[in-house]
Amino acid sequence: MLDQTPLSADSLSNAWEELRAQADLGLPPQPVSNRLAFADPAFMLRREVRGIRLQMEMLKPDLVQQAMGIEHTVVVFGSARFVSQVQAQATLAAALAAGDEATISQARTQLRNSVYYEQARAFGQLVARDSMGCDPAQRLFVCTGGGPGIMEAANRGASEAGAPTIGLNISLPHEQGTNPWVTPELGFRFHYFAMRKMHFVMRAKALVAFPGGFGTLDELFEVITLVQCKKAKPVPIILFGSNYWKRLLNLDLLLEEGTISPEDLGLFSHSDDPQHAWDTIRNFYGMRSPVCP
Repeated sequence: MLDQTPLSADSLSNAWEELRAQADLGLPPQPVSNRLAFADPAFMLRREVRGIRLQMEMLKPDLVQQAMGIEHTVVVFGSARFVSQVQAQATLAAALAAGDEATISQARTQLRNSVYYEQARAFGQLVARDSMGCDPAQRLFVCTGGGPGIMEAANRGASEAGAPTIGLNISLPHEQGTNPWVTPELGFRFHYFAMRKMHFVMRAKALVAFPGGFGTLDELFEVITLVQCKKAKPVPIILFGSNYWKRLLNLDLLLEEGTISPEDLGLFSHSDDPQHAWDTIRNFYGMRSPVCP
């Protein structure tokens, strides 16, 4: 287990007390030359110390997950803007009552896309339920970006099945809180997108990308590129919602223009059903029922 004992309570106490006193007075942290370097926020936030901050964002989630026995994950990406069918139906009802055509149109689109929320929720349940009986070292855990939408849905499904579930959140100008279905001890917050994406890949045994926007595309092509360039081991990469993805991505064009090889189109597959997506992952690894080797 991760050792939670302070390195030296006596030597650190004065530094933390100084910081607490400043915070209580509403003062910003001030640099103090004789303060312990790692207890000096003004120093730790300097541009020159970025490398140390990167290392800390690398270590903290890794050590916590090691301590909790989490070694294998199924990563779910997708739009933060999709909502549950119940919420979408309520929004449409309110829009119809108000009578504004633009709002009604948006609400209808939201209701149509809410099916992806429910499918991500069902997928999370499948992963968690089938993994519950495995030896802890072989279990698969649902991991998302920790925010709303598809991320919430997958975390919710896993949590409803009784499993711990992971959220790798990111600090943004428009604050994105961690959804309530992430296991509190496994809800991590990042400043650096690069470190967050590294943690997605480090334990991932599969990636399932539901419809989403720029962030989903960024994360999806990061993984495809790593596998293509053999910087990461091959894993199932599933594009969930074939109609959406085939309308969005004309990857045959890349093949026609010679910018990818024919085998690169085999780096991913499509699915429209949570059970099919889960079976694709199980078959890739030759897992027996439920999923244990």
